[in-house]
Amino acid sequence: MEAEKKIIMDFLEGKKGKTKFYFNDLCKALPDMKQRDVKKILTALVNDGKLEFWSSGSTTLYGMVGAGKQHSTEEGE
Repeated sequence: MEAEKKIIMDFLEGKKGKTKFYFNDLCKALPDMKQRDVKKILTALVNDGKLEFWSSGSTTLYGMVGAGKQHSTEEGE
């Protein structure tokens, strides 16, 4: 699973200017894996503190911790 985590992180770091990603976007980084397995990897990255969830209220996205506007800072605006 560590190799897949690295692939996801490299994919995210390669997307300059974009800080939040839909689940389907992240599935493209590991096209040969089932979506359920990709979800497990993303959950592990969230648990590791490398990714975080961001919700618009109707949609949940993934973002790298510390990149872009974070949910916690948006609540105060």
